Amino acid sequence: MPDQTVPAVPAPPPSEPLPGAAPAARTYKESKPPRGVYVRVFLYVVATHVLLAFMSFLVIVAKSR
Repeated sequence: MPDQTVPAVPAPPPSEPLPGAAPAARTYKESKPPRGVYVRVFLYVVATHVLLAFMSFLVIVAKSR
């Protein structure tokens, strides 16, 4: 006995939509990076600016003494 069973009703060819079926979903295209990348880059830029500002503040305080 074969491992695969043959369906009683053959499936329609893939080019024909099934009757009553919803329209085909859009195909997913990786055309832009995920939003998390933008958030991470924004946080890195803000953190870098804060660090540079703090270091500048320390230099100004050290020079004033």
